[in-house]
Amino acid sequence: MVLGINFVRNKQNMNKQANKEFGRLLESRTKKFAISIIELSISLPRTTEGIVLKNQLTKSGTSIGANYREANRARSKADFRNRIKICESEASETVYWLEIIKEMNWVSASILFSNTKEAIELLAIFTSIGKGL
Repeated sequence: MVLGINFVRNKQNMNKQANKEFGRLLESRTKKFAISIIELSISLPRTTEGIVLKNQLTKSGTSIGANYREANRARSKADFRNRIKICESEASETVYWLEIIKEMNWVSASILFSNTKEAIELLAIFTSIGKGL
Protein backbone atom coordinates (compact mmCIF):
# COMPACT_ATOMS: atom_id res chain seq x y z
CA MET A 1 0.00 0.00 0.00
CA VAL A 2 2.77 2.45 0.93
CA LEU A 3 4.54 1.62 -2.32
CA GLY A 4 1.43 2.62 -4.30
CA ILE A 5 1.11 5.93 -2.46
CA ASN A 6 4.78 6.73 -3.07
CA PHE A 7 4.37 5.92 -6.75
CA VAL A 8 1.41 8.31 -7.02
CA ARG A 9 3.30 11.06 -5.18
CA ASN A 10 6.36 10.62 -7.39
CA LYS A 11 4.20 10.78 -10.50
CA GLN A 12 2.48 13.95 -9.22
CA ASN A 13 5.86 15.56 -8.51
CA MET A 14 7.09 14.65 -11.99
CA ASN A 15 3.96 16.19 -13.52
CA LYS A 16 4.45 19.39 -11.52
CA GLN A 17 8.08 19.62 -12.63
CA ALA A 18 7.10 19.01 -16.26
CA ASN A 19 4.41 21.71 -16.04
CA LYS A 20 6.89 24.20 -14.55
CA GLU A 21 9.41 23.45 -17.29
CA PHE A 22 6.71 23.80 -19.95
CA GLY A 23 5.73 27.14 -18.41
CA ARG A 24 9.33 28.39 -18.45
CA LEU A 25 9.80 27.34 -22.06
CA LEU A 26 6.53 28.93 -23.16
CA GLU A 27 7.40 32.17 -21.33
CA SER A 28 10.71 32.25 -23.21
CA ARG A 29 8.99 31.45 -26.51
CA THR A 30 6.40 34.20 -26.10
CA LYS A 31 9.12 36.71 -25.19
CA LYS A 32 11.09 35.81 -28.33
CA PHE A 33 7.89 36.18 -30.32
CA ALA A 34 7.28 39.63 -28.83
CA ILE A 35 10.78 40.73 -29.84
CA SER A 36 10.23 39.38 -33.35
CA ILE A 37 6.93 41.29 -33.60
CA ILE A 38 8.63 44.51 -32.45
CA GLU A 39 11.35 44.03 -35.07
CA LEU A 40 8.69 43.46 -37.74
CA SER A 41 6.76 46.53 -36.57
CA ILE A 42 9.84 48.70 -36.98
CA SER A 43 9.91 47.81 -40.67
CA LEU A 44 6.32 48.90 -41.35
CA PRO A 45 5.79 52.07 -43.40
CA ARG A 46 5.57 55.39 -41.58
CA THR A 47 2.25 56.30 -43.16
CA THR A 48 -0.86 56.94 -41.08
CA GLU A 49 -2.13 53.46 -41.93
CA GLY A 50 1.24 51.84 -41.25
CA ILE A 51 1.44 53.48 -37.84
CA VAL A 52 -2.05 52.25 -36.93
CA LEU A 53 -1.17 48.66 -37.87
CA LYS A 54 2.24 48.97 -36.19
CA ASN A 55 0.58 49.97 -32.91
CA GLN A 56 -2.12 47.30 -33.11
CA LEU A 57 0.34 44.53 -34.03
CA THR A 58 2.84 45.54 -31.37
CA LYS A 59 0.17 45.69 -28.65
CA SER A 60 -1.38 42.32 -29.47
CA GLY A 61 1.89 40.54 -30.25
CA THR A 62 3.63 41.61 -27.05
CA SER A 63 0.55 41.15 -24.89
CA ILE A 64 0.61 37.37 -25.40
CA GLY A 65 3.81 36.92 -23.40
CA ALA A 66 2.95 39.52 -20.79
CA ASN A 67 -0.40 37.89 -20.07
CA TYR A 68 1.10 34.40 -20.03
CA ARG A 69 3.68 35.54 -17.49
CA GLU A 70 0.85 36.94 -15.37
CA ALA A 71 -1.11 33.69 -15.78
CA ASN A 72 1.82 31.78 -14.30
CA ARG A 73 1.68 34.05 -11.28
CA ALA A 74 -2.11 33.93 -10.94
CA ARG A 75 -3.64 33.96 -7.48
CA SER A 76 -6.47 31.61 -8.39
CA LYS A 77 -7.49 29.11 -11.02
CA ALA A 78 -10.09 31.59 -12.28
CA ASP A 79 -7.41 34.26 -12.70
CA PHE A 80 -5.20 31.75 -14.54
CA ARG A 81 -8.08 30.77 -16.84
CA ASN A 82 -8.86 34.42 -17.58
CA ARG A 83 -5.25 35.24 -18.46
CA ILE A 84 -5.00 32.19 -20.74
CA LYS A 85 -8.15 33.31 -22.56
CA ILE A 86 -6.58 36.76 -23.01
CA CYS A 87 -3.46 35.10 -24.46
CA GLU A 88 -5.67 33.17 -26.88
CA SER A 89 -7.53 36.32 -27.91
CA GLU A 90 -4.33 38.35 -28.38
CA ALA A 91 -2.75 35.57 -30.47
CA SER A 92 -5.83 35.50 -32.69
CA GLU A 93 -5.71 39.29 -33.08
CA THR A 94 -2.01 39.12 -33.95
CA VAL A 95 -2.74 36.60 -36.71
CA TYR A 96 -5.36 39.02 -38.05
CA TRP A 97 -2.96 41.98 -38.19
CA LEU A 98 -0.30 39.82 -39.85
CA GLU A 99 -2.84 38.80 -42.50
CA ILE A 100 -3.62 42.47 -43.18
CA ILE A 101 0.09 43.31 -43.48
CA LYS A 102 0.54 40.39 -45.88
CA GLU A 103 -2.27 41.62 -48.11
CA MET A 104 -0.76 45.12 -48.10
CA ASN A 105 2.64 43.67 -49.22
CA TRP A 106 4.47 45.81 -46.68
CA VAL A 107 6.94 43.17 -45.47
CA SER A 108 8.85 40.34 -47.14
CA ALA A 109 6.98 37.05 -47.32
CA SER A 110 9.67 35.13 -45.40
CA ILE A 111 9.56 37.44 -42.37
CA LEU A 112 5.79 37.41 -42.40
CA PHE A 113 5.63 33.63 -42.81
CA SER A 114 7.73 32.86 -39.72
CA ASN A 115 5.82 35.33 -37.55
CA THR A 116 2.44 34.14 -38.80
CA LYS A 117 3.43 30.50 -38.29
CA GLU A 118 4.50 31.22 -34.71
CA ALA A 119 1.34 33.25 -33.98
CA ILE A 120 -0.84 30.40 -35.24
CA GLU A 121 1.11 27.89 -33.14
CA LEU A 122 0.76 30.07 -30.04
CA LEU A 123 -2.95 30.42 -30.74
CA ALA A 124 -3.26 26.63 -30.91
CA ILE A 125 -1.29 26.20 -27.67
CA PHE A 126 -3.39 28.69 -25.71
CA THR A 127 -6.61 27.33 -27.18
CA SER A 128 -5.58 23.86 -26.05
CA ILE A 129 -4.62 25.07 -22.56
CA GLY A 130 -7.92 26.96 -22.27
CA LYS A 131 -9.96 23.92 -23.25
CA GLY A 132 -8.15 21.82 -20.67
CA LEU A 133 -9.20 24.07 -17.80
